Amino acid sequence: MDSKVYVFEGKTSTEAIEKGLKELKVSKNKVDIKILDSEEKRSFFSILTPRVVKVEMKLKENVENNENKPKSKTSQKLEKVDNTEAIQQINKFLKDFISKLPNNKTLKYDVKEEDGLVKVNIDGDDTGYLIGYRGEVLNSIQTILTNIVSKSSKERSKVVLNISGFREKREKDLQNLATKIAGTVIKTKKSITLEPMTAYERKIIHTKLQENSKVKTHSIGEEPYRKVVVSLK
Repeated sequence: MDSKVYVFEGKTSTEAIEKGLKELKVSKNKVDIKILDSEEKRSFFSILTPRVVKVEMKLKENVENNENKPKSKTSQKLEKVDNTEAIQQINKFLKDFISKLPNNKTLKYDVKEEDGLVKVNIDGDDTGYLIGYRGEVLNSIQTILTNIVSKSSKERSKVVLNISGFREKREKDLQNLATKIAGTVIKTKKSITLEPMTAYERKIIHTKLQENSKVKTHSIGEEPYRKVVVSLK
């Protein structure tokens, strides 16, 4: 459990709490709140000074990251599904989707089941526009594929899309980033909050830093703005 405590200020306790929830991107039931400076505690000499109320916030245990924890064999068995129909629906969609792309003649796709997942791979020339900045377009296409499957199949199939080896390249970049951030945290002794990432990307950061004995990680915020925080142990 993360022991980091956050302090926020406002003219009233309500304002300070709202500011804290907004910055941490969590709901009120996910933090422990303690008012440090009471609104009533004001002396005669402080009447003319601006009112400042401080509140202390600490993330509850149920907000801590579980993304880097391996699933039990029991849960893995429960999640096993028949992906046959999902694969058929994705093949049908991709055939029509790719035929309408400007460079469709150079594109090839493959859909298969691996480790209980429906893995989709698209490869070819000039696929950068299908990947987008840091995989934003790729992730959007993956969301579309997931929605198609969920609407047309009774099974809850998990879809993972990869385009021209982007996942492997992104994983390597994130691992290098994790190592660099850990070094900065150790040197400055200050926590660092990374930019919002997908669950897949956060998992890479958590896993990479598990091997570091000096830092720890947890996630804060709500999807799709959930972030990884790296701090000293």
